[in-house]
Amino acid sequence: MVQINISYEGNLRCSATHAPSGNTLQTDAPVDNNGRGEAFSPSDLVATALGCCMATVMGIVAQRKEIFLEGLRIEVRKHMSEDAPRRIARLEIDLHMPIPHSHSERKVFESAARGCPVHHSIHPDIVVVFNWMWA
Repeated sequence: MVQINISYEGNLRCSATHAPSGNTLQTDAPVDNNGRGEAFSPSDLVATALGCCMATVMGIVAQRKEIFLEGLRIEVRKHMSEDAPRRIARLEIDLHMPIPHSHSERKVFESAARGCPVHHSIHPDIVVVFNWMWA
């Protein structure tokens, strides 16, 4: 169990503190939803969590197998629904892998990314698209 403490600061901005480490971050409502867009929106954090989780799980696999994965880059594009209720409709993920498509562990990395805990937590109505780019 991890505790996260959230304070509403007004003007559609929140501050969140990760209790175990004391690290903080702020969220702000996006411009298209009455906010200033000066920080990650809460739904941006969902997209961010997905990309970071994939990178972390692939990093765990790389460490176990002693494969150099530094240089991995992930870009996530979040698309919100056009209809009500407002929600994440689609997440497009570009995974720029620092290893070649022919690498013997390619399928293991693909499986690790798809099997990360955040991906398993995404509602099935959200379309998730994986675009793999290999060195």
